[in-house]
Amino acid sequence: MARMKNIDVEIYFSQLKNFFENNPNDLISLIGKTDRDIFYDKLKHLAYTYYEKGDEIQLTNHQLMGVVLEVLDINRDKPVDKTFFETKLGKVCMN
Repeated sequence: MARMKNIDVEIYFSQLKNFFENNPNDLISLIGKTDRDIFYDKLKHLAYTYYEKGDEIQLTNHQLMGVVLEVLDINRDKPVDKTFFETKLGKVCMN
């Protein structure tokens, strides 16, 4: 069954997508050459998931990085070489 659209989620997602479209280098620094549509779909799905639970639809940095790791297909259960990675958005902890 298709999801019923929510104007708040649609506006939030539109603003988020617009930011990345206007700042392509920021998007590339997050997801590299990964298909941006996959990234956008996962962000929108997560925002709707939180909306349906009655939670805040605006994603936290932690939630956003979870989507990044998912689209980059990084298994968080595997050990990583480095605990911290420096990005344009600041340090990311793989803990």
